[in-house]
Amino acid sequence: MDILKKITRKRIGSLSFFFLIIYGCVVLYFVLFSDRLGRVEGYSTYRYNLIPFEEIRRFIVYRDRVSTEAFALNLIGNLLVFFPVGMLVPLWRTKPTGLIRIIIYTFLFTLSIETLQLVTKVGVFDVDDLMMNTLGGVAGWICYSIAHKGYRFMLARRRRKNREKKE
Repeated sequence: MDILKKITRKRIGSLSFFFLIIYGCVVLYFVLFSDRLGRVEGYSTYRYNLIPFEEIRRFIVYRDRVSTEAFALNLIGNLLVFFPVGMLVPLWRTKPTGLIRIIIYTFLFTLSIETLQLVTKVGVFDVDDLMMNTLGGVAGWICYSIAHKGYRFMLARRRRKNREKKE
């Protein structure tokens, strides 16, 4: 039974890694090439925001002047886009993955995307995006942790019932 668990765990890890790669490619496409996000033309200069909460504050203050879609995409979208990282990384890794590691992985992935936007002049390097994306990864990890604990609780309960039946 132990070998079966290891094989299953490896398969889940491999599948999760595959989904992480596909997910990363999709995110890169939307961030660097998507017509919908205005990535075709790019900028003539480097654009960046290094002041924490500046863009978040701007979107909240001027929410009646920007479209609902732009408001939701910037604030909620930045949280949700990295939610899968928080769920997939612990499935991919064969060792337990704690909150600090998720923060580091999500932050580094976001930092690389923001840097690509800056260097290619296709988007804006925004410190608020770094914070929101990282929080999204943390939210994904919290959901994963709750689901994992629930799964382990159900398994323990099932084992207890099976032992009671045998006695």
